[in-house]
Amino acid sequence: MNPRSTLRPFGAALALALVTSLSQAAPVDDAVGELQREWETIAYKVPAAQRAERFEALAARAHQASVAHPGRAEPLIWEGIVVSSWAGAKGGLGALSLAKQARGLYETALKIRPEALEGSALNSLGVLYYKVPSWPIGFGDKARAQDLLQQALAINPKGIDPNYFYGEFLAEGGRSQEAIPYLERALQAAPRAGRELADAGRRDEVRILLDKVRAQVR
Repeated sequence: MNPRSTLRPFGAALALALVTSLSQAAPVDDAVGELQREWETIAYKVPAAQRAERFEALAARAHQASVAHPGRAEPLIWEGIVVSSWAGAKGGLGALSLAKQARGLYETALKIRPEALEGSALNSLGVLYYKVPSWPIGFGDKARAQDLLQQALAINPKGIDPNYFYGEFLAEGGRSQEAIPYLERALQAAPRAGRELADAGRRDEVRILLDKVRAQVR
């Protein structure tokens, strides 16, 4: 939980190609599915040094999907996820404006349908609130993060992502013992159809964190 206003030449060229592919406004599920698959490839297959540029280009495509489907929460959520990931890949204070942009996208999605994509806007916004530095640097707020993450868990109590991120939130707050059940539940989550790459990558992250927190409580 991975929170460039102008595109660099390579990013711009790639973004143009991606945007052109959306010119006929694919059905919302298809558009979201395409964003989801490309995000998974970048997040789990592309070398870290190349991810920021790839996420930058994908953000342009995601925005076009949101524009093509007004009033739908799902494209906004995925646009937020892409922009958040771009911020995480970019790093540093320069990523703060992207984190703020992602926050706005999630908040808009929540006004439309909080339960969309099994509460993903709640979960992703909660991650932003605990990843971003607090005032005066950023808008981070641990209490707000916990509330949002718990709301996401209420919607999708057995999901891999809400359990992983709540476990991570607890672990990063020094609450390792409390984190363990959530991380164990994340490993037990049912596979998601069409999300094999994301599930495999997330489970690797869960196992690494679970080993770490278990070592801390021994």
